[in-house]
Parts: sequence; C-alpha cells; structure tokens
Amino acid sequence: MASSDLLLDQDGVRLTVDDALATVTLANPAKRNAQSPAMWRALAEAGRLLPGAVRVVVLRGEGKSFSAGLDRQMFTPEGIEGEPSFIDLARSGDAELDAAIARFQEGFTWWRRSDLVSIAAVQGHAIGAGFQLALACDLRVVADDVQFAMRETGLGLVPDLTGTHPLVSLVGYGRAVEMCLTGRFVQAAEAVSTGLANIAVPVDQLDATVGELASAILAAPRDAVIETKALLQGAAERTYDEQRAAERAAQSRRLRDLAGLGE
Repeated sequence: MASSDLLLDQDGVRLTVDDALATVTLANPAKRNAQSPAMWRALAEAGRLLPGAVRVVVLRGEGKSFSAGLDRQMFTPEGIEGEPSFIDLARSGDAELDAAIARFQEGFTWWRRSDLVSIAAVQGHAIGAGFQLALACDLRVVADDVQFAMRETGLGLVPDLTGTHPLVSLVGYGRAVEMCLTGRFVQAAEAVSTGLANIAVPVDQLDATVGELASAILAAPRDAVIETKALLQGAAERTYDEQRAAERAAQSRRLRDLAGLGE
C-alpha cells in the first residue's frame, strides 16, 4: 500500500493508512474537534475500513485540543441539522433510545480489538466525549498541556460513550467517582501518576513520541502481540488459576506456530 493512503475524510474524521500503521485524525480544529453523532458514525466507519494489514492505530486531534467534548449545539432545542435533538431522543421509546445510544457507542468500541493496538495522542482539552474517546484506546500519550475532564454529570447526564469501564480499571473506583462527580481537570502529571496516561511529553514532542511507541509495537511479531493483548484484556475477569491456564494455552499456540506446527 502506498504511503499514507487516504481512506476516509468526512464529518471531522480522517483515516490514513501507511502499511501496518493507521492514523485517525479528528479534523475540525475550528471547533476544537467537538463531537457529534455524525462524527461518531465516521469513527465507526473508520474502524470498518481498516485493512487487515493494520496493526497499530494512532488517534490524534488537529489543532490545540484533542477534543472539547460534545458539540454544544446538541443541547439546543433545534439541535444539529439532520440529527435528532436531545429532546427528540428523550421522547423516543425505551428500545429506540437504547438503540440510538448503542449506535453512538460504536465509534468508541473497536479501538480495543485484540488484533489492533490503539494509541491516543492527546494534547490540550480532552473533555467529556473527548476524554472517553481517549479512554477507548489501549494507550495514551499526552502532551504536558493536557487537561482531561468528565463533565457529563454537571450537565445532568452520565458518561455513556464507553468511558466508565476503562476509567475505573485505570484509576480505581474512588478516584473515578471523584473525577466524574466534580468534573475537575486532570493535568499531565496526575494523568501519568494515576495510570490515565502512559507518558507525558512536551507538546512539540508528542507526535515523535507516539511514532516511536508505534514503531516499537510494530517491531514485535503480530501473533505474539495479539495473544499477549488478549491475555491482558481477560486477566481481570479470570481467577488466578484461570489466567495460568490461559497463559499455558496461549504459549502452546505460540510454540507450535514458531515450530511450524500451528494450524
């Protein structure tokens, strides 16, 4: 595949692919990459369009902010043209409303596929939906100007874009409750110390650092990466002995594959 093939450019989302590395860019810097249902559909489409050769996906935001969260026009009575307003959604039946939110979530779910490693490169504001999109990724590299905040509760809502599970897993229940209920900013040093971020770097080093991390992951054999990620993803749900058994099974597959005896 030619270098940096453009596979998608719509509704503030751009997908480019360079061999095994894909980059998804939030591309509406004039609105600080504010999110809308159209953007969520485009994010879901980006996941569907990924070629099978892709192993690492980098998520980034153009401009000074990763994503300032929901497009505030969604909160107005008229909403966003062509989209149901919040009032329209509230008037929906239970099944219809549940299905609508499930569709919104589809842009956030594919980042943790076992055959991919996703890296969020986060600078500036990552608020609400922006915070949750960063949390959807396996890894987060942040600039030293990053400001995370979960503001949904202050708006009378809840975080519903898949962010609560990874947030609790990363920082623990008590800290997650405090972050969500106060809506306060979490800056780079705290993000690293609490496990929200893997590393913080000066903003002018963000892209280079993410590139180095992606290269390091791509240097490892793909099947070993997939098996290791699957082991780690399932570890919290397994007992100690179940995890030991899962390790044995995964290693057996790897040994046979390396010996040319795999299926």
